Amino acid sequence: MVFHQLLTSTGELLTYIRTLKMYGWELLFSSWLMETRSLEVKHLATRKYLDAWCVFFWATTPSLFSLCTFGLFALMGHQLDAATVFTCLALFNTLISPLNSFPWVINGLIDAFISSRRLSRFLSCPEHRRKVGENSSCSSSFPSKQPDSLQDLAVSMQDACCSWSSSDEQALNPVLNHVNLSLSKGSFVAVIGEVGSGKSCLLYSILGEMRLDHGSIYSNGSVAYVPQVPWIISGTVRDNILFGKSYHPERYADTVKACALDVDISLMIGGDMAYVGEKGVNLSGGQRARLALARVLYHDSDIIMLDDVLSAVDVQVSRWILHNAILGPLMKGKTRLLCTHNTQAISSADTIVVLDKGHLKWMGSSADFPTSSYTIFSPLNEMDSTSHNQKSCSTNSSISKEQSLPDRIIMDSLEGADDIIEVELRKEGKVELRVYKNYAAFTGWFIAVIICLSAILMQASRNGNDLWLSYWVDTTTEDGQTSYSMSFYLAILCLFCIMNSLFTLVRAFSFAFGGLQAATKVHNRLLSKLINAPVQFFDQTPGGRILNRLSSDLYTIDDSLPFIMNILLANFVGLLGIAIILSYVQVFFLVLLLPFWYIYSRLQFFYRSTSRELRRLDSVSRSPIYTSFTETLDGSSTIRAFKSEDFFFTKFTDYITLYQKTSYTEIVASLWLSLRLQLLAAFIISFIALMAVVGSHDSLPINFGTPGLVGLALSYAAPIVSLLGSFLTSFTETEKEMVSIERALQYMDIPQEEQDGCLNLNPDWPNQGVIEFQQVTLKYMPSLPAALCNLSFKIEGGTQVGIIGRTGAGKSSVLNALFRLTPICAGSITVDGMDIRNIPVRELRTHLAIVPQSPFLFEGSLRDNLDPFKRNDDSKIWDALEKCHVKEEVEVAGGLDILVKEGGTSFSVGQRQLLCLARALLKSSKVLCLDECTASVDIQTASLLQSTISSECKGMTVVTIAHRISTVINMDNILILDHGNLAEQGNPQILLKDGTSIFSSFVKASSM
Repeated sequence: MVFHQLLTSTGELLTYIRTLKMYGWELLFSSWLMETRSLEVKHLATRKYLDAWCVFFWATTPSLFSLCTFGLFALMGHQLDAATVFTCLALFNTLISPLNSFPWVINGLIDAFISSRRLSRFLSCPEHRRKVGENSSCSSSFPSKQPDSLQDLAVSMQDACCSWSSSDEQALNPVLNHVNLSLSKGSFVAVIGEVGSGKSCLLYSILGEMRLDHGSIYSNGSVAYVPQVPWIISGTVRDNILFGKSYHPERYADTVKACALDVDISLMIGGDMAYVGEKGVNLSGGQRARLALARVLYHDSDIIMLDDVLSAVDVQVSRWILHNAILGPLMKGKTRLLCTHNTQAISSADTIVVLDKGHLKWMGSSADFPTSSYTIFSPLNEMDSTSHNQKSCSTNSSISKEQSLPDRIIMDSLEGADDIIEVELRKEGKVELRVYKNYAAFTGWFIAVIICLSAILMQASRNGNDLWLSYWVDTTTEDGQTSYSMSFYLAILCLFCIMNSLFTLVRAFSFAFGGLQAATKVHNRLLSKLINAPVQFFDQTPGGRILNRLSSDLYTIDDSLPFIMNILLANFVGLLGIAIILSYVQVFFLVLLLPFWYIYSRLQFFYRSTSRELRRLDSVSRSPIYTSFTETLDGSSTIRAFKSEDFFFTKFTDYITLYQKTSYTEIVASLWLSLRLQLLAAFIISFIALMAVVGSHDSLPINFGTPGLVGLALSYAAPIVSLLGSFLTSFTETEKEMVSIERALQYMDIPQEEQDGCLNLNPDWPNQGVIEFQQVTLKYMPSLPAALCNLSFKIEGGTQVGIIGRTGAGKSSVLNALFRLTPICAGSITVDGMDIRNIPVRELRTHLAIVPQSPFLFEGSLRDNLDPFKRNDDSKIWDALEKCHVKEEVEVAGGLDILVKEGGTSFSVGQRQLLCLARALLKSSKVLCLDECTASVDIQTASLLQSTISSECKGMTVVTIAHRISTVINMDNILILDHGNLAEQGNPQILLKDGTSIFSSFVKASSM
């Protein structure tokens, strides 16, 4: 469970690393991870020290057995002879392997039992059920055939109550309450309502993603769906649009054009075969929304559900999409449900559905819509949406002439897969010596020396024990007389046994301690390097690849590597002891082994080089499984809506198959070695036995020594090949396990952000909030065009400034430069006269407040989410929630102590944005940056928030990136960016009066 919690927290950290860096929370999150990790290490330590006791008892067994057996045998008056002693020794040695395996068998059985119990619990969970055929319902209790009265309807909801509860009990708080809805085929329906009113839940209920507690829901026909946070798969642009369907060039071209993607694609290296990173990291928010919309258009489904797709694009692109995609020929005759706050779309709808706190408040045609009752339609400044709607057709044609398609992509231009997503490196050849040195350094050099010395002395004491028995046999005459007293022989035997036990104990526990030290240091170093890596590294590296190192590779370093290295060391000193004993007894044995050593070395060369590369392939082939699995889970609702389960299941099975092939090949390689070593062992044993018999008849000129030494030599020669096989296997396995250290070291060499700075900040910095850009140029990659080109402007302290521009104009790049997420190529940025390059980067970020474009809530209490450093009391937190118009929802949910689910899924996207704004207000910084923070909020709430920001942020510098003109119309100043250049700057009211200004053309294109 601790490992699962650690994996979840690590995944959350990697997913939201960009936002965490903007907040300056990386160290806070890493400290929480360290706490969870320390708990895991405690459990690991308990297991490792228990294993050390097992190793101790296993390794001392032969010496203890020989002491007790031969001691009692001699004390009972029996005579020791070579046949008795060395037959017993050989039998004792055969006990080692089963005794050694027994604890690991028990461990394996316990692990298997726990894993099977967790799997059975998971597999027993209720599954998502959907009716076969065109008609689907949320509950299996409804008839699969629809009544005749519903045949002309695309969607019908009759007294539907839906909740997110997965239990069989009736939900106490349904999200949708007694909704009655009938949508005719081919209609365009706009679903509107305030934040948290249940708009997204309405779509989820039709998709069958929610639990239907009461009533019935029917959908007639195939379904396509775009979620509020567009789901993008890692692959080419074409893969994202086709989504498993066959390629039809004409429809594909029409789709791309309707979604305003053709210019974007033409600017990409590789065109539509350019690679899109995980979660679309190398695309802007607007591009992700349009790519998801293109997928829906291409699929030609009967019912199309769009969750707020227009909020991520600017007004001109929004209008193009509305008239060419949603209302265009490709969707003609389709039933379209659009959750939106966009007034253009609402004006164009056939039917408007108004939701309020889960209830259907009003439904009817747009002509009957009571506009006076809803501020969403009231003219906020100077334009009326109705008049705009009348002119929409003529204006639409003028747009297509004025600009065939929107925005040149600058900030997030796509490169080829080689540039954007780096291919995972796989080293070749043997594991370098520096990898072993690094592991020894992680273990601690003193501990490493102690382990080696204790292992050598342990083997020496064991060999001494056997030599002393041999000497005892040789000094015993036929009539039972000995050179010394029996007590003397037993005392020496006992001394060897005590020494062996002591050195074994030291070796076992020092190895356990060293392994834990290495595991802790590798994790901490790796996490530290990842935390301090620049955002670009995470954009170029799929999360599954990083997670693979922080899960599978770390598990190997924690558990498997110390275990197999312990066996390797034992085998090595065992072979060393045998070589010395055989050399002492008779050099002739070594001469006989020379040809066999040549065969053995050739075998081990082929096996080691093959198995090492197979292990590297195994590690590399595991990463796509993690990536694909997490990606599929994130987009499960989209996959089910498109009925593409088989496509993704096949894709995942292909990854599993590739991984299984490498694993199977590894097993076959080990069996290949095992067969050849067994044949070699049989031949060597036969040869040595034959030589011993021939030598005993004085047929050879070389004498084999005393009977005791001959017996000792034979008892040592018998297991030598099995020991050689075990040594080779353990050495190869160690090499394979060391690949995990090698892979961890790769990520310890990644580029790091510059953390140092020569300026120390006062706690109340910035005092004025003056921001100045001087000739700033920013590139995301050397091969890409500049996202900001010699940009210069000054924002006076205490003013509210809006930054607007087309998608990809460089708006978010301004914030990236200000927060030093991407280093600038030229120019300088100052805040209150201080060059931010001279300020420690983490300190800079903690002194600025931001509400990011993608709202971020982590798994934990709501209080921790809003105030993780616990600097504010509850009254201040409630006050901030009230100012952000989300207090009531939090009270209903259960207050500040409620547990927020992973990713903040307990709240709607709009509510998450409001909570992030409350978090920013609690920070009380002099500079507040808002990146599309009201994009998923209805216009009424957005208007209230604007007045809140105006009143609460007096004296603060507020920098707002917005697509809605209504957001920036009353600000002190606006900056209009175009292709990374400052196209226009000034007071919005003055610019509005100038008919030739760019801002006035933006206003004309917007219904606000």
